[in-house]
Amino acid sequence: MINIIYPWQKQAWEAMRGLRERMPHALLIHGAQGIGKLQLAERFTQSLLCEAVDTAGEPCGECPGCRWLGASSHPDCRWVEPEALARQSASAAEADEPVAARATKPSLEIKVDQIRALDDFLNLKSHRGGPRVALIHPAEAMNPSAANALLKGLEEPPGRAMFILVSHRPARLLPTIRSRCVAVPVPMPDAGVSLAWLESQGTRDAAAWLAFASGSPLRALQYASEAGATLARRRQALAAGDFDFLGAVNDREQLEELAEVLQRHALDKAFATYCGRAKYGTAAGSQEGAAWLRYARLMGRNRALARHPLNPRLFAGEMLATMPKD
Repeated sequence: MINIIYPWQKQAWEAMRGLRERMPHALLIHGAQGIGKLQLAERFTQSLLCEAVDTAGEPCGECPGCRWLGASSHPDCRWVEPEALARQSASAAEADEPVAARATKPSLEIKVDQIRALDDFLNLKSHRGGPRVALIHPAEAMNPSAANALLKGLEEPPGRAMFILVSHRPARLLPTIRSRCVAVPVPMPDAGVSLAWLESQGTRDAAAWLAFASGSPLRALQYASEAGATLARRRQALAAGDFDFLGAVNDREQLEELAEVLQRHALDKAFATYCGRAKYGTAAGSQEGAAWLRYARLMGRNRALARHPLNPRLFAGEMLATMPKD
């Protein structure tokens, strides 16, 4: 199946297709989270590995290369992601995994061994006679050792090998890595384009969710979907002062979600106080604008801390207890 190009990605896609004539050894696709950069990178990868690509660089979607890529099993492509984001095999295969291994918390970093494992892959002869592609997402998740290992590969790239880096925060990458990549910026879409697309997907309250997602249409769609139902209930509980529901978190994902809701609420309190209007559509102004700003910074740190082994209920209770009072 061919990955779609979203309406706001057409300019970036045209720029990437234009690179096919003189293919660089590394691309850095960057932009805000929730605008489809990974899908764009996967489509470009598909156009590189398609065995019946047309003259415009559009993949056919039917050849063996396209089918293998659609099944994440192409022999000339490797995805490098943190364990927490890694593509899962069939549930039957997971059932064969030892219980102890499944209980291990997945890493949120890209580790040096994952990058070093690319050496053998990229230096082998292509299975299908085309390029070999390593797709790294999100690139800023590489720990320092992994970043330095990648830098060595970028300095001496193997023949007909290509690195595609996808990054939400390219400033966190080593400057030497950025300098060795051709940058492909993917801009934040216009609000009108995003709203039209969300409405075409049947999204209810599209404008409210787009505001809460900071203008990122794919995140807004996720928030508004069934997967975001708990998030919606947390927003409603915060507006109603239902701290019992807010504090009822059971895992790290729910804890990080709570910190996100509280951070946006605090920022809206501050924005409405000092700028006259809220950004995320969650709250009105307050007499305690400075206190809400400090709380927003605290929740930003807590969103990162929520990924570490903590007691979710106790940490949630602490976050709620330190919330400023209007």
